[in-house]
Amino acid sequence: MALIVIRGDTMVPLSLFITTALRRRMAAALAAVLFAPAAFAEEIVFKDQGNREVRLAKAAERVVSIVIPMASTVIALDGSTRKLIGMNPTAKSAVVEGILGKIFPEAKDIPSDVTAPNFVPNVEALTAANPDLVIQWGDRGADIVAPITNAGLTTMLILYGTEELTRDYMTMAAKAIGKPERIGELVEWRDRVQKDIQAKATAIPDDKKPSVLYLGRALSDISASGTKSNYNAWSIQLAGGRNASEELNGTVSVNKEQIAAWNPDVIFLNAFEAKLNVDWVYNDPILSLTNAAKSKRVYKMPLGGYRWDPPSQESPLSWMWTANLLHPEVFKYDLRTEMKTAYKTLYNYDLADSDIDNILWLKEQGAAADYAQFEAK
Repeated sequence: MALIVIRGDTMVPLSLFITTALRRRMAAALAAVLFAPAAFAEEIVFKDQGNREVRLAKAAERVVSIVIPMASTVIALDGSTRKLIGMNPTAKSAVVEGILGKIFPEAKDIPSDVTAPNFVPNVEALTAANPDLVIQWGDRGADIVAPITNAGLTTMLILYGTEELTRDYMTMAAKAIGKPERIGELVEWRDRVQKDIQAKATAIPDDKKPSVLYLGRALSDISASGTKSNYNAWSIQLAGGRNASEELNGTVSVNKEQIAAWNPDVIFLNAFEAKLNVDWVYNDPILSLTNAAKSKRVYKMPLGGYRWDPPSQESPLSWMWTANLLHPEVFKYDLRTEMKTAYKTLYNYDLADSDIDNILWLKEQGAAADYAQFEAK
C-alpha cells in the first residue's frame, strides 16, 4: 500500500510529497547561487599610489570620491551613477553647471556633504554613507587621510601631477569598482592622441612656440603654477607651447603686474569659476595690454563631463582643443567629431551640436582668434 501524508484536508501520496519537497530545496539552493554572487566574489587587492594595500572583499558598490575629478571618472568607468554615493562640492558644481547633469540627471542628487571643498572629510557624513571605498588625495598631508582610515573606511589614495599617474589611478578605480574591462580602451585612446600630438609638435621650432599662461584662479585670487609636476604645464608643452609661469615653484598667488611682465601670447582661464569669462582680461586696464589680449587669444577652458583643466577621462579632448588653438596651422583635429565619439564611449550619450557649443563656450568666446574652427559646419 502506498504511504500517504495529510496536508490540510487532502491526502497526498508520499512519493509526490518527497519529490515536491526536493524540488523546492533544489530551487532554493539554485537561487542562493544565482542571487548571492557576493558570497563567491573574488577579493580585489592592489597597491594604491600611497603604496598602501587596498583590499576589497568584492567590487565596490558604494564609492565616495573626495578627489574632485574622480567623481565623474567613476561615473564614466561604471557607465552610470549607481556606484557614486558622495562627492566633493566642487565636483558637484561641475555636474550642475555642465553636461553631466544633463546626461545623468540623478547625479545632481548625489550628496556632497561628505567633505569640504578643501578635501577635509566630514567623518560623520562619511560613516553615515557607509561607503565600500573612499578616494582621497595621497599627497596633501595626513590630516585629510587619517580621519577616514581611523573611521575604519577602506581608502584609495591617488597622486596628482602627471599623465602616468592619471592612467594608473584610473586603472585602479576601474579594478576597484569591478569594471577592469573599461580601462583598456580609454588608456589606448589617451596614448594614441598623446603620441599623435607629440609627433606633430616635435617639428615645431622653439621660437615658434607661444608662451601660454594658465590661471587656476582669477576672481577670488589669481594663481599660476610652475612646470614641475603640474598637469596644465605638461599639456601646454605637449601641444607645442611654453609655460609662461615656469619660473614659479608650485602653485602660487600672482598679481596682474606680474602677468603683464610675463606678457603671455595666450591666456587660458580656468573652468572652475563659473562667473569668470574672457572679459576679465579684455576689460582690465593692465591685462588688456598683454599680447594675448591684443591678439584675442584668451580662452576659458571648456566644461564637459568634467572641467578640461585637470586630468580626467576627457583629457585627450582637452589636449586636442589646446593644440588646435596654439598651432592651428599644424593641428587640425575635427574636435566636434572627436567629442561625439568620445561621449558615446564614455557616457553612451549622443552629443547634439548645441551640447558642443555649450561645452566649448561658443557663444561667450566665439569671436576669439581661431575659435571659428570649432563651429558646426
